[in-house]
Amino acid sequence: MTTLHLVLGDQLTRDLSALDGLDPARDVILMMEVADETTYVPHHKQKIAFILSAMRHFAQELEAEGLRVDYVKLDAADNTGSFTGEIARAVARHKATRIVATEPGEWRVWDAMRNWSQTLDVPVEIRDDDRFFCSRARFARWAEGRKSYRMEFFYREMRRETGLLMDCDEPVGGQWNFDHDNRKSLPANVHPPHRTRFEPDKITEEVLELVARRFPDHFGSLDRFGWAVTRADALEALDHFIKACLPSYGDYQDAMKQNEPFLFHSIISPYLNCGLLVAREVCLAAELAWKKGKAPLNAVEGFIRQILGWREYIRGIYWHHMPEYATGNALGGHRPLPQFFWSGETRMNCVSQVVRETRDNAYAHHIQRLMVTGNFALLAGIEPAEIEAWYLAVYADAYEWVELPNVHGMVMFADGGLLASKPYAASGAYIDRMSDYCRSCAYDVKLKSGPKSCPFNRLYWHFMIENADKLSRNPRMAMPYRTLSNMSEERRSQITSEAKMFLDHLDLETENYK
Repeated sequence: MTTLHLVLGDQLTRDLSALDGLDPARDVILMMEVADETTYVPHHKQKIAFILSAMRHFAQELEAEGLRVDYVKLDAADNTGSFTGEIARAVARHKATRIVATEPGEWRVWDAMRNWSQTLDVPVEIRDDDRFFCSRARFARWAEGRKSYRMEFFYREMRRETGLLMDCDEPVGGQWNFDHDNRKSLPANVHPPHRTRFEPDKITEEVLELVARRFPDHFGSLDRFGWAVTRADALEALDHFIKACLPSYGDYQDAMKQNEPFLFHSIISPYLNCGLLVAREVCLAAELAWKKGKAPLNAVEGFIRQILGWREYIRGIYWHHMPEYATGNALGGHRPLPQFFWSGETRMNCVSQVVRETRDNAYAHHIQRLMVTGNFALLAGIEPAEIEAWYLAVYADAYEWVELPNVHGMVMFADGGLLASKPYAASGAYIDRMSDYCRSCAYDVKLKSGPKSCPFNRLYWHFMIENADKLSRNPRMAMPYRTLSNMSEERRSQITSEAKMFLDHLDLETENYK
C-alpha cells in the first residue's frame, strides 16, 4: 500500500501539508521537472534555473533524511513533459494506491489536479496549503457579500487574527498604516548596501548548463545568477535584509535609481513563492527587529503589510474569482505589447532601465513594475493578456496566483475596479520625482507636448480623454478630470494627435534607439 506524496516546484517546504503523515518505510515523494511548466510562457532563463536548482537541492535534503524521493529530471529520456503524464508513470512504477497533494498555486494546475482521480483511477487527496495566513475558505468568508474588495480592511483583520504589530486590540503606534511615511525619493548621499548573492554550486552549474542549452531563445541572461537555492541560503538572505536593509526600507521603498535594481528591497519574494521561506517566519523576523529597536515602525509595518496584507489579499482575489477573472478588459485595451519590452531598446530611459535590469536579474521592485512598465502598458492601452503573460514570464517570483491579480487588477484596471479603487496612471512627473531616470533620457520630462516631450506626459492625458466615460465619475479621479475639463478643445486635440502619432509608431522607439 504505497502512497505517492507530490511536491511541486513552488512547494519546497519541509512541513508542506502533502508531506504530513508520510511513512518513510512505504511511501514515495514524487518531484517532477516537466516541459509544460517551463514553456507555457517563455519563462526567464534565471527563473527556470532557480526553480529547477531549488527543486534538486530540496530533493537532496529529503533524501538525506532517509525519505524515498522519485525525482524526474527535465531531460530524462522517458519524461512525458506533463504533470499528469509523470504521475501516471509514477503510479505504475510504484504500484501506488493513493496520491496526496497540496493544492497548487495556479488555477490551470488545480483544474487538472481535480481530474487526476478519474484519469489515473487512484484516490487523490488534495490538502489545503497552510503556508499562507489566510486559507481560500477564510478569504471567501471575508469576501462574501462585498461589492468591492479593499486590501486595507482585509489587512486589519489579518493583523487582529495574527497579533502581528498589535497591542491588544489596537495597532502598535496608534495607526494601521504608515504608508504616508514611505514615499521618499533616494537622496544622493544615501547608498544602498551591497547585497548578498550566492555563487552557483555543482548542482546549480549543471542546471544553468541545461537551461542555456534547452532554452536559448528564452528571455533573460544567466550571467548574473545569484539566487539562493537552499533553505539555509534563503534564511541567510532574509537575515541580511533584516539587518542591512529593513531599517531604510520604509523610507525608500518607492524610490528608483539608475543602475541600482535592489536598493533596500528584500529580494526574498522568489523564496517565499517557491517555499524556501514561509510568510509567518518572515513577518515574525521583521516584527522582532522592531521590538529590539533595530528597525523603525514605518519600515516594519510597510514590509509586513506587503506580505500579511497584500500577498494574502492578492491570493484570495485570485482564487475567489478564477477562472473568469482572467478574461476581463474593462478599459478595452487591445494594442500589442511593444518589442522593446523584450529588448529594452527604447529612448524612454525609465522603461529601458527596468527592462534591462529585468533581463539581467529576473527581478524589478514593485514601483518599477507598477509605475514604469505597468504605467506605460496602462497608458498605451496594451492588451491585458499580453502584458500579463510578459510579467508571468520575466520575473523569478511570478506565479499566476500572484502575478495575474497584480497586473490585471492593479496595473491594468482590467477588472473595472474590483481590486483597486482607481487606475495607477501617472505622467512623467511621478517617475521624475521618485527616480533619477529622467536625467539620462532622450525625452524632456518637463515638456508637455512636442516630439521631445516625455511620452508619459502625452499618454497620460490621452488616457484620461479616451477613458472619460469610464473613469470621470470615480471620486479618486476627480482632480485630473477637473483639470481636463478646463483644457481647451485645441489642447485636447493636440494631446490626442500627438499620443496617437506616438502609439502608431512604437517601432520607431527601437529603430531610433539603434
